[in-house]
Amino acid sequence: MDTLPNLRTELQQEYETTRKFLELYPEGKNDYAPHEKSMKMMPLATHLAEIFGWPHFMMTTENLDFASGEYEPTILTDRDGLLQMFEDGYAKSIEKLSNMDEKDLNGRWSMSMGEQILARFSKYEAIRHALNQITHHRAQLGVYYRLLEIPLPGSYGPSADNENF
Repeated sequence: MDTLPNLRTELQQEYETTRKFLELYPEGKNDYAPHEKSMKMMPLATHLAEIFGWPHFMMTTENLDFASGEYEPTILTDRDGLLQMFEDGYAKSIEKLSNMDEKDLNGRWSMSMGEQILARFSKYEAIRHALNQITHHRAQLGVYYRLLEIPLPGSYGPSADNENF
């Protein structure tokens, strides 16, 4: 089985679905959170958009060390910035996945905090993890939207907010 075409297809499908959600991002609600332990909405949406750049990052690095100070969370303030980061990350990732070989998926990638390894994956497993994170965080954002009375687009079929559902 050719894994890369399947990963590209899945990333494209998640891109198309997530784009519908991000286009609905409500201005003026950046600090909304449904619970005190919940992430605020703009950091959540930013994280979701950022994940689309992860496959590129994972395929061009071997480790993300949070203790090194090289990673700084992106801080966005509006829908336009959110969509731009999302588009840029997706374009870089889909291009990388289109210009590599199956054997490249066997490399190793990890996240650490200095010497402490937080996660260790094959490159394939790291990309699968990113795809799972997209689904997870998009669902979280959907809950926020639902609580704010923002009609939800369908993800893997129609939503209850679709007229003919």
